[in-house]
Amino acid sequence: MVVRLLVGMACALAVSWLLLALIVLVARPRGRSGRVLAAMLPDVIRLLRRLAADPTTARGVRWRLLVAIVYNVQPINLIPDFIPVIGLVDNVVVICWALRSAIHSAGSEAVARHWPGTPEELALLYRLGRLGAEPGPVDRDERRAS
Repeated sequence: MVVRLLVGMACALAVSWLLLALIVLVARPRGRSGRVLAAMLPDVIRLLRRLAADPTTARGVRWRLLVAIVYNVQPINLIPDFIPVIGLVDNVVVICWALRSAIHSAGSEAVARHWPGTPEELALLYRLGRLGAEPGPVDRDERRAS
């Protein structure tokens, strides 16, 4: 009985790894490795923080953004992060929930204005999170002023 349970868990973990690898392979920008996705996490956290600090963002959305930040920086949450693949899924879901709320309320222009990374990475974030229509290009000088 215990052996079957362990084999089942190992198979589920292997399938999860394969699905993650497939998603990274399909979603990554052309000519770039999957590491770009992992490197985007600090930019996403900065985006959430900047949107939460923006006084033009609705109060309810700012609270959701703060919840997403706190949820992602603390080590213990619904599914612990040390569990491979599955441990990060809840973090991604919370980030997408907060970003969808911010885009719906503040608009994709505000997200583009506060995005600290490259426009290609922002487009990738929109594709991966299915956040809606990708924002148009934002002038770098305008982005630095905010």
